[in-house]
Amino acid sequence: MNITLMTFNLRTYLAPDGDNAWEYRYDKMAAMIKEHSPLLMGTQEGHIGMLEDLQLEEYHWVGEGRLGDRGDELCAIFFKKDELDIVEHGTFWLSEQPEVPASISWDSSLPRICTWAHFRHKGIGTELLFFNTHLDHQGQQAKEQGVRLIWERIKELRAAKDVPVLLTGDFNSQPDNAVIRFMRGEPVWDEALVDMSDAYSVMVGPVGTSFHDNYSGRMDGEPIDYIFVTPDVQVLSIQIDRRMIDGRYPSDHYPVVAQLAIPSAE
Repeated sequence: MNITLMTFNLRTYLAPDGDNAWEYRYDKMAAMIKEHSPLLMGTQEGHIGMLEDLQLEEYHWVGEGRLGDRGDELCAIFFKKDELDIVEHGTFWLSEQPEVPASISWDSSLPRICTWAHFRHKGIGTELLFFNTHLDHQGQQAKEQGVRLIWERIKELRAAKDVPVLLTGDFNSQPDNAVIRFMRGEPVWDEALVDMSDAYSVMVGPVGTSFHDNYSGRMDGEPIDYIFVTPDVQVLSIQIDRRMIDGRYPSDHYPVVAQLAIPSAE
């Protein structure tokens, strides 16, 4: 089964962005998402009202706010409702108390979360697990401990369900950071290696940036938004879409879009 997967940091509507405020951007963002038409998409920094503003009628979404219930930002997972059924889903906090809403640990500046969902394709029965996260933007220890917790949950759920796994998110980390090296399977810490690959590995030449502060439109630099997949998933292609839509950037992050081949159910 070939699918389109997308990760997109929406840029919170609370930001004082002037001419780039949410009210001037969300229709451009919706247009870009609809053009790519992903089967699955992970978003970051979206509040409930923002997700509703997008009016993505083909999709349902799941997620919980980082303050609990649906308060504050979510790491929402969007999915095409006519093609996928949800088997199970949940959210955990990147803290020493991962089941406690709004919990904070280490040097994290804010509560941070990871939302996951188990999907089954309505037509062919293919199943997969999808995780979506947003790591802290300041605390290195929080990022490192958070990503280790995510990997432990991936291992746990994959062992129980035996299906392919996809992970998207804003990792607030460039490729040379221990967090990304760990997720790429490098022996960063004294523990079992991560069994996932970075989708950017199929890209020829420099990847460039996925974040352009102040809506600058810059392309040079390194990414902080990523897609990781387990070895049973083939990355066919990946791109960072740096286009304007109707003269405006949809966000201060560019969406990352991958074409993937998921093994069909036997």
